[in-house]
Amino acid sequence: MSAGRWLETDGTRWLFDAGADCLDFTTGPDADLAGWLCTRFPRLDPAEVGERELVDARSLRDAIGRMAVAAADGDRADPDDVDTVNLFAATPDVPPALPGGRRHAGAARIRVAQALSSLARDAVAVFADTGSGRLRRCAAADCRRVFHDESRTINRRWCSMQRCGNRAKVRAYRERAGLAERDGHF
Repeated sequence: MSAGRWLETDGTRWLFDAGADCLDFTTGPDADLAGWLCTRFPRLDPAEVGERELVDARSLRDAIGRMAVAAADGDRADPDDVDTVNLFAATPDVPPALPGGRRHAGAARIRVAQALSSLARDAVAVFADTGSGRLRRCAAADCRRVFHDESRTINRRWCSMQRCGNRAKVRAYRERAGLAERDGHF
């Protein structure tokens, strides 16, 4: 389950929940990449996120982003992008752990490579399910972000109801109100 990511567009801050961590990872500015990784993986030591790790993170992020666009548009993913995701997914990931225990199984801190592997494995799961129609683009013509539709009926239309959905509804209302005024119904 995705935690989402806060974005800022035109001076407005809004939550974009792509429906999958790997897709949340593809959004946001480069300057926020290390911060997002440390927020998403709290046991990740921020001091470990150096330039080499950021190069790896950007490489994986860009590959996932291009694959998401291709999948949402019904196109085939570039084999180089598939290889990149598979390479990161093949390394050890963050082991799952239940909260509430007194001991950490394994290392108390995780490495950037483990975080990237977890994101790559999430991408493998998301892209393996492309035939379900759950990878979609935002219906807003000025947005077109890719998201994983987790709704039961697979009918989510916007990347964010807070941003794109609200703007579409306001636009539709204004169009209806404008028509009513012109037709003398107001």
